[in-house]
Order: sequence, then structure tokens, then C-alpha cells
Amino acid sequence: MISIVDYEGGNLFSVVKAFEFLGAEPRIITQPKDYDGGKIVIPGVGEFGDAMRALNERHFQDFIHKVAADGVKILGVCAGAQILFERSEESAAVAGLSFFENKVRRFSPGGKIPHMGWNTLEICRRNALLKSIKSGEYVYFAHSFYVPADDLDFEIAHCEHTNRFTAIVNDRNIFGVQFHPEKSQKTGMQILRNFIDL
Repeated sequence: MISIVDYEGGNLFSVVKAFEFLGAEPRIITQPKDYDGGKIVIPGVGEFGDAMRALNERHFQDFIHKVAADGVKILGVCAGAQILFERSEESAAVAGLSFFENKVRRFSPGGKIPHMGWNTLEICRRNALLKSIKSGEYVYFAHSFYVPADDLDFEIAHCEHTNRFTAIVNDRNIFGVQFHPEKSQKTGMQILRNFIDL
């Protein structure tokens, strides 16, 4: 089962439809008591601080940490991936979920912002989430903030825009993808299928 967290963070139903297409049984949970086991997906479009406030209002923050400590596999998507980090320049006073230490930063001036559209993945570490995925495959992005690609242990793949940035992260049972797999056609569907199969 795939439980998808609803905190009014956008792209919820497109993520649900993607998992349904893959034959999974996605279930939308609007509060922790709705959870009945299985993997968890945190989708999201929008601002870091708004996302964290909405999670806290629905009492998801402590719940997510509890199930993560129990070994439940969690996937953050786009803004849902950024809130897995400690902080963001987008909302400097707001703490994230802090599964990863780095700070989310704004893209440097000089390129098109937001970074919106197709870009290629450069895989730097093999990972079960990337089964049947090769460097150079395209995925779809829509974001103005990024996590620097610093060759850290949790960095699985990165991309180039105005800065080199992290596209996929993983530490134990916590996964994050900066792009939208539900909009990334064959490559995105394969990544979601791999998450189902973990």
C-alpha cells in the first residue's frame, strides 16, 4: 500500500493517478490516524514554510519521524523533497523535517528561474530507486530552489541548471526527488515503480 500525505501541498491527485496507473493501491491520508501501513509519499508544490506549517497543523511532523524511525520507506516529491532538509532560504525561520543536513538555496541569477521543464539526470551512485534508469534520461522539473550537489553520501543523482543541484537523495529508508516523476513519462513511472518494489 502507498499512503499519500494530503497537506494541501498541490500535485496530490496527479501523484495518486500515477500510482494507480502502476497498479498500486494509493490511499490519501489527511491526518496520521488515517495511516494503515505501507510506504508513504509526501508530494508538494509551493513554498517551504507553507508546507511545513500545513504538516504541523495536521500533526504530520511527529508522525513522519515516528514511522521513519520504524523503518517505513518515505518518498518526498519536489517541495515534499525539499522539506526533508533542515532549512530553506525560501523560509529562513522555518525548520524542515531535517532528515538531511543541507540547506535548500535559491538558484543564482543568470539563468531561467524557475527551472521549469525537462532536464537530464546524471547518476552519481547506483540505488534501488534507479533500477533500469541510466544517466542522460530526462525528467520534468518545476522549482526555484535547490539543494547544492556537493557529492555527499546521500546524493544519488544531480542535474545542471544555473547551478549543479541534487536531483535524487536517499539515506536508509528516506528518499527524495526534486523533479516530478508523475510528469516525467517513462522514466518517472519507472522510478515510482521502483519505489513500489523497494
